Amino acid sequence: MKMIYDVKDKPKAGQVLIFGFQQLLAIMAATIAVPMIIGNGMSIAAALFGAGVGTFVYVLFTKASSPVFLGSSFAFLGSMAAAFAGAVSAEAGFAGIILGAIFAGLVYVVIALVVKIVGVNWLNKLMPSVVIGPTVAIIGLSLAGNAVGDLQKSNVEGGSPLIAVLCGLVTVLVVTLCSTYGKKMARLIPFIIGILAGYILAAIFTAIGFAADIDALKILDFSPVTALVADGVTFSTFFSVPEFSFLKSAKGWGQLDAGYIGTIAAAYMPVAMVVFAEHIADHKNISSIIERDLLEKPGLHRTLLGDGVGSMVGAFFGGCPNTTYGESVACVAITRNASVVTIMTTAVMAIVISFIAPVIAFLSSIPSCVMGGVCMTLYGFIAVSGLKMVQKVDLNENKNLFVVSIILISGIGGLTLNFGKITITSVATSLILGILLNIVLSGKKSAEE
Repeated sequence: MKMIYDVKDKPKAGQVLIFGFQQLLAIMAATIAVPMIIGNGMSIAAALFGAGVGTFVYVLFTKASSPVFLGSSFAFLGSMAAAFAGAVSAEAGFAGIILGAIFAGLVYVVIALVVKIVGVNWLNKLMPSVVIGPTVAIIGLSLAGNAVGDLQKSNVEGGSPLIAVLCGLVTVLVVTLCSTYGKKMARLIPFIIGILAGYILAAIFTAIGFAADIDALKILDFSPVTALVADGVTFSTFFSVPEFSFLKSAKGWGQLDAGYIGTIAAAYMPVAMVVFAEHIADHKNISSIIERDLLEKPGLHRTLLGDGVGSMVGAFFGGCPNTTYGESVACVAITRNASVVTIMTTAVMAIVISFIAPVIAFLSSIPSCVMGGVCMTLYGFIAVSGLKMVQKVDLNENKNLFVVSIILISGIGGLTLNFGKITITSVATSLILGILLNIVLSGKKSAEE
């Protein structure tokens, strides 16, 4: 796939601001969803700030060679919940999630050192296209339910799912038309145009719903915006400092005991091994899209260090361990803009916007159905990227056919493995099964030869 902007290209200043904002919209929903799910006083703005800072760390370690944004990781939801559940206070809970991110980041650092010493050839043999292709597809397919669920969701109680679906499908249509037939800028910013189209349509339906008192037409929830002026217009209406996790944890570090620290290590470190598998899949995918092997240059050890250290730094500010985002990879593929300058601009925007209350409020008001429409295109593109890798595989050979089949069925079926507080996600489970089956069948073939 030929890029309009390659990795080292620098779009014009005006353009790069628009491209950066588009990337921000692509990763926004997932990044702010994690603190919303965990609760316990976690801040959406702080998570956004942490994602921006973490991405800068990643760019630094990868020598600005990998066009990927780091956002809040869903894989650590159980670990974060366990940290708060086992803490003696909220402050200790925040100290726990920061400590957990440090433990997880250290796992990445250790793996990076091993990779630096022994290289990546073993990894290519362990995870060939027949394994990694369907695994990448599963990353997209496993999120399909989330996209479709959001597509049918109204943000106002009583809103019609059919109206929500209509707004979401208009978003999908505009995104695909701009990406396929758009000229110049329209082709580079299909998500911005699509979200605006869906948002405006939802606003029109909602306005009619309030005017005619028809609840079914009310789709868009304006409360995040109106809440800004609920107590009058003040300085905080426009500017507010995020509630950073390291500030909330200040009094909690002295409350940690050895038993709790052990619990945190057990909750976070095994999950880091699982996310490592997804790290490989994401980087194999982006490598195929930009047609340069990131595992060789800048090197897997650098991408791991960037991800691990970036995750620690991100959690220090926002509480959420970070990870490379498939949504970001898909945005690069669809817009054909692999410029790392764009990613850095997105990181700056995430940091700046976290302080600007009206922008946070507007982004929070984007209807779920509109974001569901965007995610349909993003997740679908991730799935197709994986299937494109499978094109290189000879599926007339039973060995390959069974490996791909098992990965797809276990992943789509949502097979997970639970060991106490540790959950191995469906993506990681399918990857592990694929690796093991490929080894077994390859060994059998070698014996017969």
